[in-house]
Amino acid sequence: MAAPAPRISAEQWLARVFADGRPRHFGTGWLSGVLGIVLALLALMAVLCLHFPQYLTLPELRSRYPLGLVRLAIDLGLLVAMALAGLSILLRRRKALGLTGLALAGAALALGAGGVEIPRGGASQVYLGLDWFVLGTLTTAGLFVPLERAFPLRREQGAFRKGWLTDTQYFFASHALAQVMSLAVLAPAVALGGVLAVPALQGAVQSLPLVLQFALAVLIADLAQYAMHRAFHRVPLLWRFHKVHHSVETMDWIAGSRLHLVDVIVTRGLVLLALLVAGFDERAVLAYLVLVSFHAVFIHANFAPRAAWLEKWIAMPRFHHWHHASEPEARDVNFAVHLPMIDRWLGTHHLPEGRWPEGYGIAGERAPEGWLAQLVWPLRR
Repeated sequence: MAAPAPRISAEQWLARVFADGRPRHFGTGWLSGVLGIVLALLALMAVLCLHFPQYLTLPELRSRYPLGLVRLAIDLGLLVAMALAGLSILLRRRKALGLTGLALAGAALALGAGGVEIPRGGASQVYLGLDWFVLGTLTTAGLFVPLERAFPLRREQGAFRKGWLTDTQYFFASHALAQVMSLAVLAPAVALGGVLAVPALQGAVQSLPLVLQFALAVLIADLAQYAMHRAFHRVPLLWRFHKVHHSVETMDWIAGSRLHLVDVIVTRGLVLLALLVAGFDERAVLAYLVLVSFHAVFIHANFAPRAAWLEKWIAMPRFHHWHHASEPEARDVNFAVHLPMIDRWLGTHHLPEGRWPEGYGIAGERAPEGWLAQLVWPLRR
């Protein structure tokens, strides 16, 4: 009797579709095929947002979209996606990439593409941030993927490395579950911030120029983040949740998305609370949130910038890669997210001259695959 075929994970199956054992250098149709799939999938999601805005878009953004430009962007995205998919079919011996891109684009066209008439239904009390995910993918991946391709730390590392599907699920959840994050992080922080507020302190802070408020907000937020980050390493109960973040074994732009929901809620909630208690101008807080959304991705990237003079003042990828390193010398170091000077002040700074870590992850332990499996992983005995 023939032995049963070994079961493969969804990640392995998708990796086979994307990689398909064929060359992936420029001119082979691999890059055009992958880009075609990504653009077609994002366009399809955008079309669904037009069909069901009350369920799939954030109320804060819904009224701000320039609909004419959005519709044009969807249609242009579909045209480019189909052109890229067709090019992949022409260049590539195996047609899976191109055909998948055409199928996704065809689904978006069948649903009306950018010409969808938006329904006039009432607002829903429960919604997903699918529009926020589309915007986040276009901006974040559009910036960091070319950066990693142009100046990689590990050139042999591909986009579809081990764990990529799990981290993509985290990236999706962190954007699509924006309402959950708002209820769990923003609402408690605002309520508690009102109770703990010191009017004299807030008045002094708000009297500062906006640029100075922003710089001070970065410092205070990073001090709060340092304290929580170190606690998540030291307190066994908290480490059970934070080790999910450290379970990533390959560093790139999407690896930083791997954060347990408890880790996100506690850390972001207390950092936001510190900013609210201090009384910073709303514009300074928003500027900090924009900074952290990109800087947190930057420090995880498979990117090796040559700016040693800057490493003393701003957290660069090498600084944070050592925080994720599996070497014993890197245990409990580099807790700051933005300002390495905080680690120098508190004796946890570690940045060997000219060296990068050899590996990442948790020594002797490996996380299960998948967002849902890792969500319950810390709760197991």
